[in-house]
Amino acid sequence: MERGNSKHGPRIDEQMSQEVSGLVQGPGTGGSRVDESRVPEPAGEDQPETTTAPAGDLRTGTPQGMSSTDVEQRSRLGRFISMSALPGDRLVLVASARENEAPDDIVAALERLPEGTVYQTVSEVWAALGNKNETTRW
Repeated sequence: MERGNSKHGPRIDEQMSQEVSGLVQGPGTGGSRVDESRVPEPAGEDQPETTTAPAGDLRTGTPQGMSSTDVEQRSRLGRFISMSALPGDRLVLVASARENEAPDDIVAALERLPEGTVYQTVSEVWAALGNKNETTRW
């Protein structure tokens, strides 16, 4: 068995570190994990661009029966209703919204809710305000 020195000098250590930096750090500061030979070339002038949905059926994050604006507005409403406020009635929901520093339009909308009704979810509150929820869940 032969025993020798396996240590390198600082120059070789730096070179070896740069060789694996893309694997260690990923894209960004040290480099990329993708070899240049694996990056797809752009489409030619007379060829269509590549797409993730070749059949033309793009899946969006919008559930059936709602628009993306509806989803965004319901999410905005939900940000100001804490989990401890549900299930709750109009007074509890308004108090929760004020405690979470909700904008005036959210508080005004919650104040329009009918008194005496207990809401279990943000979706129920959204529907009670006259908006649409998704038609199919999964």
